[in-house]
Amino acid sequence: MRKIKYKKGRKVQPTNMEYTGSHKNTITEIQLFVYDNKDLTEFEKFKVQALQSTVVLERINWLNVHGLNDIAVIQEIGDFLKVDNFMMADIMNTTKRTKLEEYHEVLFFSIKSLLPVEHSDNITVEQISFLLKKNILVSFQEKRSDFFSHLRERLRTHSGIVREKGADYLLYLMLDAVMENFYITIENEEDKVENLINQSKLGGTPEILEKIEKHRDNYNFIKRSIIPLRDSLYAIKSIKDDNVFNSIEPQNYTFFERLHQKSLELLEQIDYDMATLESASNFYFASQSQKMNQVMKTLTVVSIFFMPLTFIVGIYGMNFDNMPELHWHYGYFIILGVMALLLMGMIYYFKKKKWY
Repeated sequence: MRKIKYKKGRKVQPTNMEYTGSHKNTITEIQLFVYDNKDLTEFEKFKVQALQSTVVLERINWLNVHGLNDIAVIQEIGDFLKVDNFMMADIMNTTKRTKLEEYHEVLFFSIKSLLPVEHSDNITVEQISFLLKKNILVSFQEKRSDFFSHLRERLRTHSGIVREKGADYLLYLMLDAVMENFYITIENEEDKVENLINQSKLGGTPEILEKIEKHRDNYNFIKRSIIPLRDSLYAIKSIKDDNVFNSIEPQNYTFFERLHQKSLELLEQIDYDMATLESASNFYFASQSQKMNQVMKTLTVVSIFFMPLTFIVGIYGMNFDNMPELHWHYGYFIILGVMALLLMGMIYYFKKKKWY
């Protein structure tokens, strides 16, 4: 029986500020949006030292951080929001699972963003974290990406209601954008699994089994990423029922409930796809069994052809004296003719019965 092994990550102290991800060379950059329904101000390559003088608490402030290598910058953002070090350490520790936490009027949310690798069966993982406090939303990304490009454009062009809502609604939109990556990843897996099923129906090669196991591992990995997200979104619903946290406005809880419903749909789709993937294995083994049966059938038919011939040869190989056929002038040719007629008769009979 195969044992389940725990993949142990490098130990990091709970309050130790240390980036554990793979994007070690990414330069930390900050982008700031300060907006309301009437106006928007955008700061590219924002300096963290200007937080006190630039952030306007009467408006919505979105601070987007790319790259987590500059510990001093991350620490200064935490000091500005008065966030404890253990929460900031969780932002930089990418080995942590998706989680939701509220502490000192700050909502902390971390989520795993998954995307397929082009021309590969692998999946890339990036941790994205959020800090929400009143009219301030801070997002932390391991590297620059286009997950939120459409949100920036909506803010600039005043499209939709994003500039009419608070920072909690912006958090909802960003979580929704990250969850769209799950749909992209699952759709990519479905296309590859469909191709595997088609190959399995045709028999394929043993490498198909390796690919099936690889995609099964991918589905399990996606599922392990969604389950804590589902639990975290359910926790927000519980916060609504308990009425203990004020950073999310009551009228916006409905949006987070939609995200929770999406997470349930994703898990249901994964369960369905994993059942479909199982059918690919069944197709492969059924095809191999069919091939084996065909081979055995062919060998059986061939052996049956030679059984009566072997019987005749055995009789005339006993060398008894009282065997008149041995003294016939044409006995040898007669026996060969009988054997040939017997063989052709059997071939005709098996062909008529469609046994081969």
